[in-house]
Amino acid sequence: MKHLKTLMAAATAVLAVAGSAQAQESIKIGDINHYKRLAAFAEPYKKGLDLAVQQINDAGGVLGRPLEVISRDDNGKPGDAVKIAEELMTRDGTVMLTGSILSNVGLAISSLAAEKGYIYLAAEPLADALVWESGNPYTFRLRTSTHVQAAMLAEEAAKTDAVRYATIAPNYAYGTAAVAAFKEILTKLKPDVEFVAEQWPALFKIDAGAEVQALEAAKPDAIYNVTFGTDLQKFVREGSTRGLFEGRKVYGLLTGEPEYLDPLGEESPEGWFVTGYPWYGLEDGPGKKFVDEYMAAYPDETPKVGSIVGYMTIQSIAAALTKAGSTDTPALLAAFEDLQVPNTPMGDIMYRGLDNQSTMGAYVGTTAIKDGKGVMVDWEYKNPVPYMPSDEEIKAKRPAE
Repeated sequence: MKHLKTLMAAATAVLAVAGSAQAQESIKIGDINHYKRLAAFAEPYKKGLDLAVQQINDAGGVLGRPLEVISRDDNGKPGDAVKIAEELMTRDGTVMLTGSILSNVGLAISSLAAEKGYIYLAAEPLADALVWESGNPYTFRLRTSTHVQAAMLAEEAAKTDAVRYATIAPNYAYGTAAVAAFKEILTKLKPDVEFVAEQWPALFKIDAGAEVQALEAAKPDAIYNVTFGTDLQKFVREGSTRGLFEGRKVYGLLTGEPEYLDPLGEESPEGWFVTGYPWYGLEDGPGKKFVDEYMAAYPDETPKVGSIVGYMTIQSIAAALTKAGSTDTPALLAAFEDLQVPNTPMGDIMYRGLDNQSTMGAYVGTTAIKDGKGVMVDWEYKNPVPYMPSDEEIKAKRPAE
């Protein structure tokens, strides 16, 4: 009898330890991004993501369990991203997917999510097809839409007397969507506008000299620029050298983002009206709080747009898990509908049940050079909702569910 009691006590202890371990098992999130190909954005994104995970886990985790992010590099290739997504969900036990910067990669993951019933929070991809024409119940998007940012620039452009416009954008989903939106919205605001040239360089393979020459030959009054990364650097340098920007208004989507403006230093363009992130000008509120916490965590790093996207991605996931009270896909899907995410670096946001798009806004302002660096001045934060298409227009765009 004594031996039996000993065995029973041991078994009870084993079960207690196992139960405790199970209670502490992490909630795994699959993160797919272009860490090598787009390091300038992806590295700050990962730092923002890691900071949010650390803060959440230090506060006790979510549903009594720590969050764990499994990050994988897809080399910026849609095929690689789809393969990794399958592995993360089936082999690694993640409960949902997130990440991606390039829109063609995000669209590939989104298609897989719809096919397999995986939840995918597209952190950065800007092509609006993600939540509109190719939208599906399993795909959500954090970043401010291309349509909204283009509308903010078009609103400013319509205030000027410029009539002849030229555009330059990378020839893939994001670039084509960005140009289409700007043309559509500016034409509505100013019907006499004329688009006299469109240049479509291959992504990260721009022949800046040829592009600048073609734009100059069209003699536009103003230019709409959608290039970013190394393409932007080459375009700005070549355009400045050849006088393309002199006497012309320039509107730049993403140009004010530190990851793209910082590398230009003293060569940064001046007087462009852009979307971006003036972290150095935030003086209070959740935006300033994030800047301080980020720089305390990474003393040698200033925050970028990638930083806030990574941070807000994890905030969104934690909010969805908390609301769902579960890691099950049906519960998470229900939780994401009109999900409220308070106190993000860009204020309170929500994910609209209408199209799975968040209400993260954008900063707009004018570029200048200060202390040898490109900055945004005269900036303001704009709520995206007034710049979105009507509910009826969005419903018409999305596939029937």
